[in-house]
Amino acid sequence: MPASPDAVVRYHDGTKHHFQRFARSLGYLDWASQPSPFRAFAGAPVFPLFPAPDARSSGYGPRATAFPELFTSPASSEITAPAVGDLLRHALGLSAWKAIRHGADRETRWSLRCNPSSGNLHPTEAYLVCGPLPGLSESPGVYHYAPDRHALELRCSIDAQAWRACTGDDVLLVAFTSLHWRESWKYGERAFRYCQHDLGHAIAALVASAAAVGWSTCLVPEWSQSSLASLTGIDRDEDFVDAEREEASCLIAIGPGELTGRIAELPDTLTAAARAGTWFGRASQLSRDHVQWTFIDEVTEATRDGGRALRLADARSGQAGAPAAMLTGKRESAQRESINARSMFLQRRSAVAFDGVSSIPRETFLAMLDAVLPHDSAPWSALWWSPRIHLALFVHRVEGVAPGLYLLPRDQRAVPSLRASMTRDFLWETEDTLVPLVCLARGDARRLAARLSCDQEIAADGCFSLGMIAEFDASLHEFGPSFYRHLFWEAGFVGQILYLEAEAAGVRATGIGCYYDDPVHDALGLHDHTFQSLYHFTVGTPVEDTRLTTMPGYSWEREP
Repeated sequence: MPASPDAVVRYHDGTKHHFQRFARSLGYLDWASQPSPFRAFAGAPVFPLFPAPDARSSGYGPRATAFPELFTSPASSEITAPAVGDLLRHALGLSAWKAIRHGADRETRWSLRCNPSSGNLHPTEAYLVCGPLPGLSESPGVYHYAPDRHALELRCSIDAQAWRACTGDDVLLVAFTSLHWRESWKYGERAFRYCQHDLGHAIAALVASAAAVGWSTCLVPEWSQSSLASLTGIDRDEDFVDAEREEASCLIAIGPGELTGRIAELPDTLTAAARAGTWFGRASQLSRDHVQWTFIDEVTEATRDGGRALRLADARSGQAGAPAAMLTGKRESAQRESINARSMFLQRRSAVAFDGVSSIPRETFLAMLDAVLPHDSAPWSALWWSPRIHLALFVHRVEGVAPGLYLLPRDQRAVPSLRASMTRDFLWETEDTLVPLVCLARGDARRLAARLSCDQEIAADGCFSLGMIAEFDASLHEFGPSFYRHLFWEAGFVGQILYLEAEAAGVRATGIGCYYDDPVHDALGLHDHTFQSLYHFTVGTPVEDTRLTTMPGYSWEREP
């Protein structure tokens, strides 16, 4: 039987925002202790990655991948050092630098990344575990990815014979960890939620970038988080003296062939090989001062995953069927067909304001919804569970769609439970579309959307906004308290797909982590924990801040 979810429910309810009060935080920003957005391991050998000019590219030429074809091309590319650089650059690398001037002699600069983050704080760290990469390293190893330099830092050299006995050289492993302090510095106790959102975005960004390179991707649920901590070395006290500790999160297998099950039974063997390897580097300290949030410590402990042996056919049973493009017919315009996937990854931004007047065509709106309906192929095949996140949509300015409140169930098996739980007198009218869109109520929903999203006008000024409603009680009962993290990962994953779809449609999106939890539930007639709101999102035409200047993410991408 799964462990009791009581600690999870206590944390979830205790970190809700209410009209009268917000979840506990400092209430101000202590700029003197702001965490560095980049971790480094002093003393670790550093390997620049393609396309940096000082990286050995071996004549690598990335295959051209159009965005509409991103998840339909077969996985085929071999694993090389330049291909790894291509993968990490477009999944987790810097997408741009922003700057604003303060008078004539002072400027503030900050970086953006391909994987979005709450408050641009980036709590997610990535570790690559792989075999020999000609042109980079002749032995298997564990590497930390340093996005500020687009380079790998060698953390551990693994015996080649032990590596090949475990895996072979046609698979990569990427382990994600979280630095909770980066988020809790600003958001206090609610930060654990945002760390999980960010992991979902990072997983989806990695899946999309891998598809562009020519690789398939899947999460590996069989590995415990303690095994991941040993594999990545984040459990090595001697390497984290005075440095903030990281929390192991998830393991992702990447490669050109079939991946499911290949890494499942290797935790003990591979972690033993890592422990016996030669380790390099000491973790950098991110802040001089810290505030400890014991509520985050408690939920972290309560949601640690001991690994799970499961049959994917059971976990995904009944998952929505056909690929998205089959649902709404031909959805690609000539403009969309010409979009380069890698360019899309680099141009993705979080909108800070919308114009409040622009609209989008009905076909564009339905195509975005189409894209977040899961099916049995990429990108959704990277997740091992069936959909648990459904969308409550506030439609404002969509041509041919009446303004109002709508529901998009992402798994039809959830509809009876949704209908039974939503106790308000809704219409429940099925729209005449090939996506399962249901109209709950017609009317101007702008004020309601803004009010529920912590009174943020961006939720009202776009073309539509939404709340992500999770199957909460049933998921925790079926998979245990550790699945609390997975619910947020799925929400972030859906959000990342919406980000890319919005860019492809010529508009922009942004995630909203600040919303009034129980008022959202009240608006939908939800009165228990059967369903819970986990994330908000909004899409519209952005208003650019002309005070800001934008530069490419890396020096070699700038004009001479």
